[in-house]
Amino acid sequence: MTSGSTVPDLPAGWTVVETSGPASFVTGAVLERPDGSRVHWSSRRHRKGLGLLEQRVLDPARSWVGRPDAMSWWIGGLFAVGSICFALGSLPLYFDNVAAPTVAWTFFVGSLFFTSAAYLQYRETVSAPEGILADRQTRGPLRRLVGWHPRRLDFWAAFVQLVGTLFFNVTTFAATRADLTLAQERHLIWAPDALGSVAFLVASWFAYSEVNRGVLPRSDRSFGWRISALNLVGSIAFGASAIGARYLRSTGELANLALVNLGTFVGAVCFLLGAALLPVESGYDRAPRP
Repeated sequence: MTSGSTVPDLPAGWTVVETSGPASFVTGAVLERPDGSRVHWSSRRHRKGLGLLEQRVLDPARSWVGRPDAMSWWIGGLFAVGSICFALGSLPLYFDNVAAPTVAWTFFVGSLFFTSAAYLQYRETVSAPEGILADRQTRGPLRRLVGWHPRRLDFWAAFVQLVGTLFFNVTTFAATRADLTLAQERHLIWAPDALGSVAFLVASWFAYSEVNRGVLPRSDRSFGWRISALNLVGSIAFGASAIGARYLRSTGELANLALVNLGTFVGAVCFLLGAALLPVESGYDRAPRP
């Protein structure tokens, strides 16, 4: 990385004209080539191999530039299957006509797909090329599997989301057990669910802040912005579901079962739509090769 910033290493003669990003994070930059021409770099586009833009805003009339890469298919597919499991498990038509253990295992299987997708997203982030033109790959195979980049906002988004999926693994697996006491249910089901929902909300806000300039919605017409916005809405819905799932101290029953199911379903649908757009982003938002 270039000294004093999180913009990847520049070729000889290139300079950083300006940078942008929330707080102290750098998520975008205007770069000047030796011939005086300028391009726009962004952290999301860089790690996804979408290239540099000759202008800040994508052309709304753009068409397919290249085939979606394999990573976008894998991440999108795994997130999509997990989302379908969560959406299915929250439908009355399903849980009213299927045995309770089957419903519980549906959520647990879905959480495993979420974790698999979240790890691939984390791996995509830590293995982003060190050179601005993707000419310098991340050094060492271990650093492409596990990395630590605290100065990058996209790293925190991927890392926190991965942690959130692990909490969902715990809560959904605990829900498959029928022998838990009320106290155990609070500690093994509700508490991890709440922590996972908070982690998803934080991670989604980080990812949204990476592509949105400012607090208010400000689309750059990219599919990356739409994906991040959908995931943020989905995380808010999951948070509402966790609030509805809190236990009433007097009865030990769920506080608002309707909110639990609605929040889970809406969140899952938003994640499903975002997952479906990942391969589209890889094909449409890719900058043409010079």
